[in-house]
Amino acid sequence: MFRSPKLPSARGAAAALVAMLVLPLAALAGDKFHVEFADPKGDDFGPGSYKYPTDPVYARGSFDLRKVEVKDNGDTVEFRVTVGSQIADPWNSKDWDGNGFSLQFVQIYIDRDHQKGSGFTEALPGLGGVAFKPEEAWDKVVLISPQGRTRLEAEVRFKAPKMKGAVIIPKKTSARGKTLVAVVKKADLGAPAATWGFQAVMQSNEGYPDKKDILTRRVNEVAGQHRFGGGNDAECDPHVLDILAGTGKGGADEVAAQKAALAYTCGSKVATLPMIYGGR
Repeated sequence: MFRSPKLPSARGAAAALVAMLVLPLAALAGDKFHVEFADPKGDDFGPGSYKYPTDPVYARGSFDLRKVEVKDNGDTVEFRVTVGSQIADPWNSKDWDGNGFSLQFVQIYIDRDHQKGSGFTEALPGLGGVAFKPEEAWDKVVLISPQGRTRLEAEVRFKAPKMKGAVIIPKKTSARGKTLVAVVKKADLGAPAATWGFQAVMQSNEGYPDKKDILTRRVNEVAGQHRFGGGNDAECDPHVLDILAGTGKGGADEVAAQKAALAYTCGSKVATLPMIYGGR
């Protein structure tokens, strides 16, 4: 005998409609922030003129940013910075309470409110002639360094006391293949949002820096065994090897955008680093 399908009651139909509306919202609410920026290959030359040190430990591509990821993991936020070659530890960082790599030092600057007059327009000491636009001033900076927590805390305390509250030292930093991984407490950083701006600044770790610099290996006019070349010894140049530029998608046009951002003129123009906004 043929039986007609049972139709839901008015109450059941209403419940089904509510479920259909609520489920997508719940799924959306459960999504965690994750943004990924790309950077062109082979632009680890600062404003275009910088050269690697002559010692072979500075392998080609070691300071070439390729990808930067920021991921919300609940109580923590994970930062991943990928470069163009295998990350090495030629100076056995574990012997000096280090994090398993020796050469790279990445500072990730973050603008959380995009408000003029809020945050810092000067970078941490050691980057040389570098600034941020007032409307893109940074509120937090994450240090991804070979150095252990004790050394980093001392460097910031003595060399950047006014910025100390904005500096985040990860709870864990490590190297995996070509990628540096840093995990920070969300309580220190805040919950990442699509409105935030990011800038990853690649430089080289220096265990014996100038007394005013935070662990920065400077760029000189002439390259040496452990010195980058192509800069200016008048100390007006940015000690920066690679940054995110343009829209952070890795297009060829971003090479020119980086050169423009890091361009400087001694006595009149400092490099101005852009924030890259966007997330999901």
